[in-house]
Amino acid sequence: MFYHLLKYVLLGPLLRLLFRPRTEGLEHIPEEGPAIVAGNHLSFSDHFLMPAVLRRRITFLAKQEYFTGPGIKGRLTAAFFRSAGQIPVDRSGKAAGKAAIREGLGVLSRGELLGIYPEGTRSHDGRLYKGKVGVAVMAIKAGVPVIPCAMVGTFEIQPPGKVVPRVRRVTVRFGAPLDFSRFAGLEDEKAAIRAVTDEIMYEILALSGQEYVDAYAADVKAAEAEKAAAPRRFPRRGR
Repeated sequence: MFYHLLKYVLLGPLLRLLFRPRTEGLEHIPEEGPAIVAGNHLSFSDHFLMPAVLRRRITFLAKQEYFTGPGIKGRLTAAFFRSAGQIPVDRSGKAAGKAAIREGLGVLSRGELLGIYPEGTRSHDGRLYKGKVGVAVMAIKAGVPVIPCAMVGTFEIQPPGKVVPRVRRVTVRFGAPLDFSRFAGLEDEKAAIRAVTDEIMYEILALSGQEYVDAYAADVKAAEAEKAAAPRRFPRRGR
């Protein structure tokens, strides 16, 4: 009930008024039945702007940190995401990945739309990063189509670290559904799920026009943070 209140009364109309999102390819979203919407992830605003343009309800696998933040702000954020029907996902370790897949399959088994960001985290520099294979496992196991989605302009309105987004027009672009029925029964084969994931990321890339990086965003972020934290060494001056 809170989801529909947000979408149609409180937040949705405000977002559509302020950001006037251009919507392309909305006809690719099935009117009923399960499907995965797999998109790039450039901004915190993505969580709200994509659902705002969809006619159907969509459930996202949201990072667990949104539900465990400290203080009043953390409790309010957790209450908001729970009330909107979003599912917390622990992103640390192999067991956590299996739990996320199990939760996602539960959403699809109810005939609903599942939203997922295959990169696993927000892009910190606006580029598109290598996708994680969980989206492929779910698509193959559930036998559902994957609709690629590109958020265009959301990095510019709210890059990482910016709390209040700039009011500018954005684009939400959906591609044709991808059918992976030819991979039925191969959800445990590494080569198969990597091929499916790469195909999904290629379609997102074609829709978004981003620069692609063949590395996981989390690994690149960690490497850059480690480099920034390392003490600088200055050469000794000769006497």
